[in-house]
Amino acid sequence: MIKVIVFDIGRTLMEYVGMPNSWLEYYPAAFESVKNALKLEISEEDIAKSIEIFRSYSPRIKYREVDYSPEHIFGDVTSHWKCYFKLDDVINAFFGSMNLRAYIYPDTIPTLKKLRETGYKIATLTDVATGMPDEMHKSYFAELLGYFDKYVSSVSCGYKKPNPKGLCEIAAEFGVTHDEMIMVGDEQKDITVAKRFGCRSVLIDRDGSHPEYGQDEYIIGLDELPELAAKM
Repeated sequence: MIKVIVFDIGRTLMEYVGMPNSWLEYYPAAFESVKNALKLEISEEDIAKSIEIFRSYSPRIKYREVDYSPEHIFGDVTSHWKCYFKLDDVINAFFGSMNLRAYIYPDTIPTLKKLRETGYKIATLTDVATGMPDEMHKSYFAELLGYFDKYVSSVSCGYKKPNPKGLCEIAAEFGVTHDEMIMVGDEQKDITVAKRFGCRSVLIDRDGSHPEYGQDEYIIGLDELPELAAKM
């Protein structure tokens, strides 16, 4: 019997309005914004080198499962800058320049409410954007936090999906086995992490593209999940 339902967040429960799945194209403008906002004396060559270093941390360019703190990443990215700055100011200016706005899908909160009322424990396993502080990440979907019995991110557990470390933490928290959990997400890594951990997987396909990642179940909206979970 399923006792715990684990959700990916981005493009499963919400999305950033106007943002692509990969943020790589925003890096040049973000660093220019940091330079201007903080009035830093850094050259175009400095920015180009920073972009190159930042891109090296992107798992889409260089595969990695280990995650690094924002301080580690931006410390490396700015290590060649010869002017005075505060690292927190750089991080805030970098992501602030993107003007991110979250759109919570209409079926998200009603589904989370129904699942909790039914007695399921709700957890998350989310990969945080490269270099973004976890608290900043959570601030974009603050209205959802009260529905989570446990929040786990790549920053908090130290590993990105498909590493199963986060699912192991969730199982230990609730004292359940792999066959008492399901993982719900929209990407191949969500399905792969479920397989590596040993739990069932549910792929949500909101755009109707019908990808096949080896998922156990398939839905097009979260409102299908309560009935599906009851049968698993």
